[in-house]
Order: sequence, then structure tokens, then C-alpha cells
Amino acid sequence: MAVTSTHSGTVVLVLAVFLASTVEMVEALTIVLAVGVTRGWRSAIEGVLAALATLAALVVVLGPTLVHLVPLTTLRLVVGGLLLIFGLQWLRKAVLRSAGLKAKHDEDAIFEEEVAELTAAPPATGRDSTGFVVAFKGVFLEGLEVVVIVLTLGTTSHRLGLAAVAAGAAVVVVTIAGLILARQLSSVPENAMKTAVGLMLVSFGTFWSGESIGVHWPGSDLAIPVLVAFYGVVAWALVAALGGPAVAPAVVERAGEAPGD
Repeated sequence: MAVTSTHSGTVVLVLAVFLASTVEMVEALTIVLAVGVTRGWRSAIEGVLAALATLAALVVVLGPTLVHLVPLTTLRLVVGGLLLIFGLQWLRKAVLRSAGLKAKHDEDAIFEEEVAELTAAPPATGRDSTGFVVAFKGVFLEGLEVVVIVLTLGTTSHRLGLAAVAAGAAVVVVTIAGLILARQLSSVPENAMKTAVGLMLVSFGTFWSGESIGVHWPGSDLAIPVLVAFYGVVAWALVAALGGPAVAPAVVERAGEAPGD
């Protein structure tokens, strides 16, 4: 039973990190493609590499510090609360989008707006600082949310390496997909992934908050998938109560917005 429960918790952890990272990297990729097309690929790639190096350094520096210096009970209480807040933001917006009360992302429109702004900027005479900064900012801001998820889920479950690998896999998958699909990013089922991420983050938050105050979950980590299913039913009921699935006009939403946007 212990092996099964641990395996179940690990699967949910990997899925949560991978899906959250995929969502954020799709949005970052839109900006990078716009920079590459308009300002040149050298500045875009340099900005991406600089942002990824900065984000990786944050994980390497902060991860071990949290694990070794903060008591596990305190860490789980704080992280559980943060994940509940974080996950509820993702889930609330996903429910509103599913009910047609909030517009969905339009990655093509975001791409066109980025291209228009970058084209209007003065041309570079040497190294293109404009392209570098825009690419760096896009990847860093979207990636920062991934770092928070990796650190909170990874350190609290003592699987920081696994969480980092899941995030890295998402970066690789999105990069390859971007090279193949180019601008066809609007076909990504983004709201479905955001719903799944919201459910998982809220479930982890509930699980660890409960453990920190002495709750003994039946089946240990097996309680996490049960919580995911429970919150999934609640989300489905909310969508139905709000009018059911509908289509709202898509809007342009920029990088660096609140979690789950």
C-alpha cells in the first residue's frame, strides 16, 4: 500500500509540474517566435538562454535552502497555503472560461501584436538589445511561475529533482512542438491543461495543509488523486451552474499576468 500511494503521489506531482510548465512555455514561445521573426533569431535565442539559466539558478539556490533550513511541518503549512491560493486562481479562471464568462487566450493575436510592436521599434545597429530584452522578459516571467511550482511541489515532497526534470521535459516538448508547428499555437488545448493544473495544485495544497495540522489522510498519498477527483466534480458542477460550456470572444493576454491567466 505504501508503495502504491507513493507512486500515485509521484504521478500527480509530475503531471502537475509538466502541465503547468507546458502552459507557461507555450505563452513564452509565442513571444520568442515574434522576436525571432522580427528582430532576428540570435537575439531571441540569447534572451531565452539567459532567462533559462537565471531560472535554473533560482531552483538550484533556493531548493536546497528550503529543504535543509525550513522544518518540514512549517514548509508544508506555508506551501500548502500558497498552493491553495495559486491553484484556486488557476481553477477559478478555467471554470469561468469553460462557462463562457471569461475570454480565452488567442495566441495568434498575441503573436500579431508582438510582431507589430517589435517591428515599430528602431532597428538595431549591432547586437539587438530590444529583441534580447523582450525574449528574456517573456521567458523569465512565464518561467518564474514554473519555478514557484517546482520549488513548492518539489521541496515539500522531497522530489525537487523529479519536479525539475518534469519542468525541463515540458520545455523540451514545447520547443520541439514550436519548431514544428511554428505559429499554430492556438490549437493547444490550453484551458483544459489549466483546469488540470488548477485541480492538482488545489489538491496538493489541501493535502499538505491538512498534514501540517495533523490530519491523517486515508491511504496517505492515495488521497491526492481522490482530492483531484473531488475538486474536479466541484469544478464541473460550477461550470454547469454558471450556464455550461459556451464560447466567449478570445482576447490578447500578455506575459507576466496573474497565475492561470
